[in-house]
Order: sequence, then C-alpha cells, then structure tokens
Amino acid sequence: MTLRYGIIGTGMMGQEHIRNVQLLGDAEVVAIADPDRTMLGSAQQLAGEGVRTYFTHTEMIAAGGLDALIVVAPNHLHHAIMRDCMETDLPILCEKPLGISVAECEDMARWAEDRAAPVWVAMEYRYMPPVARLIEEVADGRAGDLRMLSIREHRFPFLDKVNHWNRFNAQTGGTLVEKCCHFFDLMRLILQAEPVRVFASGSGGVNHAGESVDGRVPDILDHAFVIVEFDNGSRAMLDLCMFAEGSYWQEVISATGDKARIDAMIPGPARFAPGGSERASRLVISNRGTRMEEVHDIHVDQAVLAAGDHHGSTFFQHERFARMIREGGAPDVTVADGLIAVAVGAAAEQSVRTGLPVDLRPFHERSFA
Repeated sequence: MTLRYGIIGTGMMGQEHIRNVQLLGDAEVVAIADPDRTMLGSAQQLAGEGVRTYFTHTEMIAAGGLDALIVVAPNHLHHAIMRDCMETDLPILCEKPLGISVAECEDMARWAEDRAAPVWVAMEYRYMPPVARLIEEVADGRAGDLRMLSIREHRFPFLDKVNHWNRFNAQTGGTLVEKCCHFFDLMRLILQAEPVRVFASGSGGVNHAGESVDGRVPDILDHAFVIVEFDNGSRAMLDLCMFAEGSYWQEVISATGDKARIDAMIPGPARFAPGGSERASRLVISNRGTRMEEVHDIHVDQAVLAAGDHHGSTFFQHERFARMIREGGAPDVTVADGLIAVAVGAAAEQSVRTGLPVDLRPFHERSFA
C-alpha cells in the first residue's frame, strides 16, 4: 500500500519534506495546503502531476483521502492547525518546535491524550547518521558514566522566509526555542535524564542589524551559550553562533564520560561547499585509558543529502514515521518530548532576558504530576 500524505505548509521545510517522502518509494504527497500562492505553486511543481492544492488546511482535511498529515507551517500557526489536525484519526508529524510557548504545548499534550492516532514531533537531528551513531555508542557504554555533553552549532544565519516570520520572537518563540529545541531534545535523549535548571547568556544584532520589517526591528538572538543541569547530576552546554557560515563542521556534539569522549561532527550543507560536493560526517571515540582515538568517517547517500539541509536526517526520520504508520507502535518523539524541549528553550530565553537561572522543577511538577 502506498501511503498518502497531506502537507500543511509548503515553504522551504515543507518542500524538503516533499522531496524526502518521494525518496521513500512507497509513499506520495497527494495534497498540499498553504495560503501563500507562490509557495503553493512551487510545491505543486515539486510534488508532481495530480497533487491536490488547497489554500487552507481545513479544506484539505475535509477532502479526505489521506493516510497521514505533516504540519510544516510557521511556528506561531502550529497551535491552531494542530487543534484541527488532532480532531482527525490520522497520524500526525508536526515540525519542531511543537509550539511557541509552554502553554501552547501543554494544550497539545492534553489534546493528544484524547486521540488514538499517534502524534510525532519532528526532531530531525536525532537521525543525522553521526548523531545516531553517537547515541548508540553512549547507550552501549563506550563513554562510561556520562557526565558532560557539549553541543556546538556554528552555522549560517536564518534563511529568509515568507513575510520574514522567522525574524521575531513573537512568531518563533525565540531562537532558543525555534532553532535549539533540537539540541535540548538531544541532551535529554543522550543523557537519559530530565533538565532541572537552565542558565543562558546571549544577544542578537549581528545578522539583522539595520533590518526593518514593516517598521519592526528583528529581535531574535543570533548567538548564545546555554548551560542545562539534569536530575542525574550530569550537565550539558550549547554554544550557538549563527554568523559562522565559514565553519566546516557545522555541529560538533561531544559526550564525555569516565571512559571516553565521543564526538559526532557534522559538516554544513553541501551547497555551501566548493562545487556542492559531498561532505562526510565523522565520529571520533577518544579512549581515556589508552589515550587513542578511533576515527570513523560516515558517508550518506548523495540523493539523500541532496533532498534537504539536515544531513539526511529528514529522510531517515520519514523511514521510521512510515514504519510506525504501517506496523503500529509509538512515535520516537512524543508530544511530551516536544513540550519539554520547548520548555528548556523558553527557560533559556527567559534567562537571557533576566540574567538569572531558571528552575524547571515547577514545570515538571505542573505538567507531569
């Protein structure tokens, strides 16, 4: 059976989802919805002949003929769209962040409790091949008792999107929600612990200095440090810079225990490389006892790399999402996971504004009592 997908939101990330669904072979995008005619038109060409187009998601849902929904609208629209999607009996893949505030995500967690069909939050970074390998090595005990995790992302600025919606905290939740919920999700997954305290320092004004959108000045952060403490005594740090597009390694994730340090190293998108050539990722295991390194270059199929800007992870995520639809089971990334990732990001944004650490224990007591 060929799975039939409906995609809500056809901008840059929506089109990445279309390309990756097409790579599955046993799935197709049969319907797309977006109020922006330009984006809808380009996505229609990409999806191919026969795809149905709608200006609203409600029209698309009412028309039926779908096996799953993918929500890829701008962040501030997720809450309203997900309310309608949750009323269907279809599996849902919702792009990160789940919402732009903890309150929105708590609403969605309640809605999800009342439906039988699964809701999967799209945290693509889990599925980057070197990151997936790091997760496996840590779980197998190669690092020993894990105590520290550092994540460095030095990358290009936010790309320009429809109506510049990603330039403002009110529409994104802030950079540490919009961009970094990925990393806070990874911290929990790798450390197998819950965040209890967050301290952050950051600023903006490098990337968007002098910009004005309808008289508004962009207010998002473009660089920050975030420290997160966990309930098992481990701690993690995020080092984010969004004006470092010259970096070869866009992400470096280091998990350090009492036996070894394990590094996953991910290059920037191939389109930024000379000639657009493939860039291999890398996993390095530095053994504390032998003081020797194991170096593993990890290659990803060129067609998978070309389908998006997330080092193949969107495709591997879709493989698992499709398997869940066909075979049953729970989502890899639940609504609760999406909620906690947003809570950490929102706490980090608050800490930047106030200069004070934020205690997350009241959040856990309220949301998961």
